[in-house]
Formats: sequence, C-alpha cells, structure tokens
Amino acid sequence: MNEHILKTTIDEESAVASRRKFLKQLAYGSLLAISGSGVATAAVRHVIYPGRHRHSNAHPGRSHSRHHYSHKLAKHTSSPAGPFGDSAHKMLNLHNIHTGDKLKLTYFEQGSYIKDALQEINYLLRDYRTDDIHPIDTALLDQLFDLKQTLGVKKPFHIVSGYRSPLTNALLRKQGHGVAEHSLHMQGRAIDIRVEGVQINTIRKVAVAMARGGVGYYPGSNFVHMDTGDFRTW
Repeated sequence: MNEHILKTTIDEESAVASRRKFLKQLAYGSLLAISGSGVATAAVRHVIYPGRHRHSNAHPGRSHSRHHYSHKLAKHTSSPAGPFGDSAHKMLNLHNIHTGDKLKLTYFEQGSYIKDALQEINYLLRDYRTDDIHPIDTALLDQLFDLKQTLGVKKPFHIVSGYRSPLTNALLRKQGHGVAEHSLHMQGRAIDIRVEGVQINTIRKVAVAMARGGVGYYPGSNFVHMDTGDFRTW
C-alpha cells in the first residue's frame, strides 16, 4: 500500500511539473533562444510557420520550432525616436515567398522595440537556403514601417530576400546574379520586397522620397531593394 501511495504521489508531481513546463513554453515560445539581442520582450500578434520547408538543403541537425500563437508580455527597452514618435505603435505584416512563413506583429510600442517580435522577424527573414539566422537591423524595420504607412497598404510585404549568409551570397555571385561581394544582406541590413497589387515603380518612388538608405529597382525580377547604408539609388 505504501508503495502504491508513493507511486501515485510521484506520478502526480510529474504531471504538475510537465504542465508547468508546457505552460512556460506556451507563454514564452520556443524561439526565445534564437536571438541574443536582449532588447525587450514581445507582443506577438499572429505567427504562422508551415510544418516544413520547401527546400531541404538546410544544415543537418538544425531544428527550429514552427508555431502559431499569440501572447503579450510587458517588458520594454527604450529606443530612439522615429518619424512617427517615441510612443508609436509599429506593426509589420510579412510573408516569406520562399518558405511560406507569415507573420503579422507589433515590433515596437511605448518607446521600445519588442524582443520576442524581433526574434520572430529574424527567423522569418532567415537565409532559407541554409536556415542561418541573423539579427535584422531595426532601422530597416522602421524603413519598412514608414514605407507601409506612406503607401497606405495593409497587405503583407512579400519578402524576396532578407538575410543572406556569406555562403549563399558567394553562390549567387558565382551564378552571375549581380550580387555585391559585401552585400548588406549579409549584415541583416537589406531586404528585397514587393507588395501584391502595388506596382514596384510606386514602391521605388516612395522609398526614394524617404531618402533613407539604398534603393534598388529591379523591374525584371519584380522587386525593390532597400537597405540601411548610405542613401543612393540604382
């Protein structure tokens, strides 16, 4: 009888511990370990990751969680004022056309960037060929937000290229894609985009008028390049 009571007690304690672990993972998400940027905790509104990659050449043994969840946490870190003010509520809607990953989230509010949101963005904008992840420059995200506000669009930015690993960059250069040797994509400071229903020439004109960073126009490939380097156009 004593052994039975002991076993029952152990089973109950294990169940409680498992539930606590599950609730903790649900609250914080398994992607918290991906980026060590340390800038604030998140308010992620809506995240969708397909159950598999469309490409199978990722690094072996590398694993990332794919989930669909919503949660709010309050910790923030201060950040510089942007064109829409310190307390602006900044949201982005992104769709990676190569992986199918989608997210719609607030990445900045109450004067601070939100850590979890930045980690989600880092993941969505990863190098889909190698699955490498790199922190994305928050100035680039602000450029996208200001572009969205000026265009007045609610549809997602379709991501043609986000972060690009040195391996991928070298491969594309070798294949003759006109890729710069020291591309800002390798620093998480550049992105190639389009928006459904909006002519890329319109996107280019607005991006040029913003006069922030580089703006490249690629009508043949149907995308506009934006980066956080010196202001220039091509």
